[in-house]
Amino acid sequence: MKKFASSILIFWICAVLLGRVFSLSGNNIDLNVVLALPNAQYWLGADDLGRSILARILRGVEVSFFVAVLVTLITMTIGVLIGLLAGFYGGKIDRILMQITDIFLAFPGILLAIAFAAVLGPGIGNLMIALCITGWVSYARLTRGQTLSLRNRQHVQAAESLGASVPRLLVKHILPLLSSILIVEATYSLASIMIAEASLSFLGLGIQAPNASWGAMLRDGVRYMLVAPHYVLIVGLSLMSLILAINLLGDQLRDKLDVKGVEHS
Repeated sequence: MKKFASSILIFWICAVLLGRVFSLSGNNIDLNVVLALPNAQYWLGADDLGRSILARILRGVEVSFFVAVLVTLITMTIGVLIGLLAGFYGGKIDRILMQITDIFLAFPGILLAIAFAAVLGPGIGNLMIALCITGWVSYARLTRGQTLSLRNRQHVQAAESLGASVPRLLVKHILPLLSSILIVEATYSLASIMIAEASLSFLGLGIQAPNASWGAMLRDGVRYMLVAPHYVLIVGLSLMSLILAINLLGDQLRDKLDVKGVEHS
């Protein structure tokens, strides 16, 4: 399974790079080939406006990677900071920060993202804001729990007794011990954010035309499932293969780094 996951990820990375090299455009409309089956010119067929499905899939995965990586970095930074402060200081600060976290946990993350995206309006920028607002919670709880345990380690207490500042204690003595578990959590988060981005775009709250998005392509393909099933099947299988590969990679990292207590959602 390790080779399978790595092969899928390498395939998509190479496909995106080749799409850039050959300057494949996913916005060229040709009404003479609407919903065309795969052929020599359109390797994966054409969509409802005669655009190349292959080119749009490559643009879609590019956008999906960009959104997932950037949102993961932002949410990890916010969540880790909140978790470190709550776990290190404890007391009132811990209670306040965890009560805020619990409020966000009381609602399914995707529903909150839909609500925020609906309020902010469609578009890639607002989509990322909505995902960032809801995505930091898991990092905060995970970091807080680990920090509570690491706070009492002898090397942390020794550094504190020698006069080390709080930022130094957190960055030099606690955060490095959290790196393995945070890397695994980030891997699962990438897959979750890709699914969330596709879901919001499917509902019309995410990336807007003419920009390509797998969620929007699935929405368009469902309307023509009876006359052009290849459209929705190709996009759906592409999304499934990428998400599966990332989750398998997360499982492998968790086993290799001997990380306990991290499960993908």
